[in-house]
Amino acid sequence: MNAGDIAFPNLGIYLKDVPRSFSLFGFDIYFYGLIIGLGVIAGILMASHVAKISGQNPDTYWDFAIYAVICSVLGARIYYVLFSWDEFKDNPLRVFNIRQGGLAIYGAVIAAFITLFVYTKVKKQNALLMGDTAMAGLILGQAIGRWGNFMNREVFGEFYDGLLSMQLPIAAVRDSSDITENIMAHIPAGANYINVHPTFLYESLWNLLVFTLILLWRKHKKFDGELCLLYFAGYGLGRFIIEGIRTDTLFIPGTSIPVSQALSLVMVVFAVAVDVIVRISRRNIPAEASGQTVEKKPESEKKPKKN
Repeated sequence: MNAGDIAFPNLGIYLKDVPRSFSLFGFDIYFYGLIIGLGVIAGILMASHVAKISGQNPDTYWDFAIYAVICSVLGARIYYVLFSWDEFKDNPLRVFNIRQGGLAIYGAVIAAFITLFVYTKVKKQNALLMGDTAMAGLILGQAIGRWGNFMNREVFGEFYDGLLSMQLPIAAVRDSSDITENIMAHIPAGANYINVHPTFLYESLWNLLVFTLILLWRKHKKFDGELCLLYFAGYGLGRFIIEGIRTDTLFIPGTSIPVSQALSLVMVVFAVAVDVIVRISRRNIPAEASGQTVEKKPESEKKPKKN
């Protein structure tokens, strides 16, 4: 394979010279960043759309997004650095060079939820309602953003030669430590490529499934915060499984426990437990006293009164 090629041989897909970046006025623009940006914009548009059709003010979500995006980037970097400190301890200034990679989605998600809590306190908004409204946009942005990993030749799994097997030139892999001994042992004689699980693809498809479930369940939710719990359980379950396949896992310092896998499990357990507790506590409680915010229909959707 050429250094820029990517292939899914068992699907008959062979992509030649897939670029990582392009030059604009002498400045390298990486597709990774562009795709992440596209995911962010798509997520904000989705959240504002859900806000509009549910009778909320879409401008509130654009305002919140300004703070959330900035804090999420910081959170993603902090999370990665905390659990990869060995990469930075000899040269701490590298912490500020995010163009060389090193952003963790869980850090971004945690920062986004903290920002939501602070924002709603300051603006006197309903945090759970805003969270529910934003969940479809959040998971959609994640689904799109994973394709940035595809362009970077990263976030892949162990050796795999099945239907969705992905071939990557060894020289194209950004971090050689992601190529495990098991992967190396299965390199065909004389070959310059590896066969691996495209875990970025698995997660992107799983996120689209969770996105669909959130949209379908929106009109059936019984209490504010229910869609947040659906996100926690849905994304957490998928990430827990997929994380066990990946080779670039971050570990809890001093242990062999994958930090993102542990966090995913906590999310699932938390979501299921809270959902059960809330549903039990709401039995026989009138809707007016149950804490659910009734979505208002926009004026354009209201039926005219008959004379």
